[in-house]
Amino acid sequence: MRYRPRFDRCHALMRVVLAALFMSLPSLGAQAEPVRVEGVRVVGDASRARIVIDVSQSPDLRWFLVRAPHRLVLEFNDVEYRHEDEPVKPRGLVAGIAFGPAGASKSRLVLTGEGAFVVENLEILKNEDEPGHRVVIDLVAGSDRQFEAALAEQIATTAGTDVAAAPAERRFTVVIDPGHGGADSGAKGVSGIYEKTITLAFGLELKKALEDTDRYEVHLTRDRDRFLRLDERVKIARRHEADLFISVHADAIRHRGVRGATVYTVSDSPSDVVSAAKAVRENLADQIAGYASQEAGDEVSDILTDLVRRETDGFSLRFAKALVGQLSDEIGMIKNPHRFAGFQVLKAPDVPSVLVELGYLSNESDEAQLRDVKWRAQASAGIVAAVGLFADAKMGAAN
Repeated sequence: MRYRPRFDRCHALMRVVLAALFMSLPSLGAQAEPVRVEGVRVVGDASRARIVIDVSQSPDLRWFLVRAPHRLVLEFNDVEYRHEDEPVKPRGLVAGIAFGPAGASKSRLVLTGEGAFVVENLEILKNEDEPGHRVVIDLVAGSDRQFEAALAEQIATTAGTDVAAAPAERRFTVVIDPGHGGADSGAKGVSGIYEKTITLAFGLELKKALEDTDRYEVHLTRDRDRFLRLDERVKIARRHEADLFISVHADAIRHRGVRGATVYTVSDSPSDVVSAAKAVRENLADQIAGYASQEAGDEVSDILTDLVRRETDGFSLRFAKALVGQLSDEIGMIKNPHRFAGFQVLKAPDVPSVLVELGYLSNESDEAQLRDVKWRAQASAGIVAAVGLFADAKMGAAN
């Protein structure tokens, strides 16, 4: 079964911006004297980045994309760089920043992405409280298909050639996220087994079970014992244009009598104290493993993003309901099995996401089940059935 996704809103917005830029004059501004670049700042994480370039006046600027590696190139006329005393540090989605001459009076600033990205916004703004302007660039982690489509649009609007790229037909895509890994071992079971071991084994088995249906394209955030930051897990889902993201966990708590599976979705208001505490523990995974948080310092939430997130949350709830129904037939569930809290790993605005707590490693019976291949196969069967129901409903709504 094949699935043709709709163009996402970010890509549609990007097409409009590209067309407007390249079909008009080849610059975003003009100046009578050299522009001073007085500072460059990068904030964000592996999923989203904002680059702010402080300039003395509105610059004469054009931009374009380059592949292998994925780069955004900003070409300036008559610019003097005055910020070199404070080197610009790459961060998150921005893997490299370079400056260099481009012949005549031109120079270039090159931003290299940590993988494919989408240019969500690029504009020149006048400072409100002080002299000068700023160039503001918003990048969002994307897929190779989205980057190639943007390149094709760029070529079409500059060269006038008919190379517009239609979205490639593809299967419904599921990204499985085995929780923890590497330096972050996660919870420890009563027998000494670590959560990272259980989640990886289950993730590999679930991937095979989904692929055996011959209906889905399936990816893992990790297929071995390695550490991934929370934002990197989200970025992988977005890079593959996931239609569904399933994060797999197995917790441990002080009350050893508590057992059963739980399905979590994201919410700013937790359903209960236990769920709130669970979210806090999971969101601290980066710091526990010795990695500093890379949250964006000035990310702006706009109406479009809010609308996309609202729709995505609705899909997440729909899948969670199907998942609880199917898992209830296959394995034991905790009381009130669908819960919610502010899990960082579930916060992709455009990817329906759930976190599945398979059971409690602190409970001897649950741990025995989690170590049992046959029990894990039952749990996988329940998830596969739920994915099928959700994929059918989503594809039907898209057609």
